[in-house]
Amino acid sequence: MTDKSELLRQLRIERDQRPAQTDASHRWWWIGGLLGLLIALAAGGFFWLHAALPAVRAAVAKPVASGSGADAGTSILDASGYVVARRQATVSAKITGKLEQLFIEEGVHVKEGDVIATLDNTNASAALLQAKAAVTQAESTLTQAKQAASDITPIYERDRKLAAAAVISTTALEQSKANYDQKQTDVAVAQGNLAVRRAALEIAKRDLDDTIVRAPFTGVVTTKNAQPGEIVSPLSAGGGFTRTGICTLVDMDSLEVEVDVSENFISRVQSGGPATLKLNAYPDWAIPAYVIAVVPTADRSKATVKVRVGFKSRDPRILPEMGARVSFLSRSQSGSNGSSAGAGGVTLPNDAVQGAAGAATGTVYVLHDDTVERREVKLGARSAEMQTVIAGVAPGERVAAGDLTKLSDGAHVKVVDR
Repeated sequence: MTDKSELLRQLRIERDQRPAQTDASHRWWWIGGLLGLLIALAAGGFFWLHAALPAVRAAVAKPVASGSGADAGTSILDASGYVVARRQATVSAKITGKLEQLFIEEGVHVKEGDVIATLDNTNASAALLQAKAAVTQAESTLTQAKQAASDITPIYERDRKLAAAAVISTTALEQSKANYDQKQTDVAVAQGNLAVRRAALEIAKRDLDDTIVRAPFTGVVTTKNAQPGEIVSPLSAGGGFTRTGICTLVDMDSLEVEVDVSENFISRVQSGGPATLKLNAYPDWAIPAYVIAVVPTADRSKATVKVRVGFKSRDPRILPEMGARVSFLSRSQSGSNGSSAGAGGVTLPNDAVQGAAGAATGTVYVLHDDTVERREVKLGARSAEMQTVIAGVAPGERVAAGDLTKLSDGAHVKVVDR
């Protein structure tokens, strides 16, 4: 019994000890809760601050291929234009007439002097026959006048001798001399008339030859403007069926590209400088080119200067009036701020560069871990997706891309994949 009583006494809880244990437990709950709240606030603040950082993508500066040859370089300016022919003509007849035969179609190659068309030559042929007959008549008249002058010459010589011997009167001698002078005049008049008739014959021959239309130079027929049976006039279209031209002929060896360059950037373009161009029809075909000339006048309404660009090689795929985009090239250049842009500069996405399209300079933000460095750069050509940087960024450097308006020099950023 004693053992059981002792055991029960040990299991009994003293009432005066319970309040002390309860207070200690409450204090630990309050301390744990406060620590948990502080940890939660710290974690929330960290994630909130991290989420508030500007999100950017990392873009790597890629070097531009230098190419080969002395003219290789980076594009410093892009401009759009069209393929034009420096030598083209709307071929027409020299005279007004009805088109009788046409020997060309669009796309046909012709050589200089080839017959393109013929006009109705019935009137011209008749005029030529008339001119020939007039020449024959004038020649006969001249022969007759010369014969008459030849016949009267001995008579006049005889009368002179007789008058000197006082056999005939002075009046008779004067009459003989007048007849002699008249025959000489008739010869001169006949000679002049023959010259006029011969000139008229040449005109008639040329009028007949003008009914044949020939190619003025070697080229390709691009348009056919008239059909047999229509009236062709070199002066003006007098009626609904009168044509001023027969066809358009283009010398394909004279093709070049004309582009308008903003006068703000025309200093970048030099005559004889290298260039490459791409036709809108063949966007993946880079054609070697060069600057023929910078036309020394500006367009006041557009604030542009016309530049002529020539092809270094000819190709049948190049056609007049095709759209083209020209990239003017420069030599290798070194960057600023101690950075080299490489032999051909570097390319970056358009959203990695702050600067207006066509501007000479811009701004990029170079990434250093989670901070950025603001850097001024020199800009080159700009395409739909990429911007060429001539100086200021070295190949391989990482720059921020995206919304750059929230960035500043030394700012912290959050780099995301996309």
